[in-house]
Amino acid sequence: MLCADYGGAPVDRKSVLAAMQKALEQGKGKRKFTQSVELAINLQHIDLSVPKNRIDEEVQLPKGRGKGTKIAVFASGELAVKAKKVADLVIPPEEIEKIAGDKRRARKLATEYQFFLAETPLMPTIGKTLGQVLGPRGKMPRALPPNADPANVVNNLRNSVRARSRDKPTFHVAVGTEAMTPEDLTENAHLILERVQLKLERGRQNLGSVYVKTSMGPAVRISEEE
Repeated sequence: MLCADYGGAPVDRKSVLAAMQKALEQGKGKRKFTQSVELAINLQHIDLSVPKNRIDEEVQLPKGRGKGTKIAVFASGELAVKAKKVADLVIPPEEIEKIAGDKRRARKLATEYQFFLAETPLMPTIGKTLGQVLGPRGKMPRALPPNADPANVVNNLRNSVRARSRDKPTFHVAVGTEAMTPEDLTENAHLILERVQLKLERGRQNLGSVYVKTSMGPAVRISEEE
């Protein structure tokens, strides 16, 4: 998707669209599921052993994810009541220790849910008990005050993805599904690339190659020469 040696200019939207259309066409097939569409981003000329150089961005997609995002909330009292109306799972305080004591259950929870929220007073407990499971996956909860209304936060997260490089130069970010139009997928992808570029020390020069692909289809490189 991206070629080497990017200056400060954003990635050309037309190039992203051309690659998106090609990836969707090549990824077509009779399948029993709707394929996800994702970017594979390769960084260059950057030392990712230094934590501050890593990408860890939550991006709200302008055209949505095209499929459900599962959100869990650690809460009690009134906040738990509110959360039950909008979240997929509400975990009461007394369950935290039980989950932490069952490693298989903890890993399943971290895999099944994309985002976590937690009542502010519960954050230290969650950090001590579930931090080793949620932290490495970039899924530590976002804090919510006990009197907060979680509806807006949950609704925003439903259309969000996390762009996270860790210490590897290649990372993947979902931009939607094959059921979405190439134009909508392109808008999502373009925003993700802009956000990643803004976080890089040398901007676009730290972006190597970028590809777009469906779950089962071949990767298509975005080239500004398209």
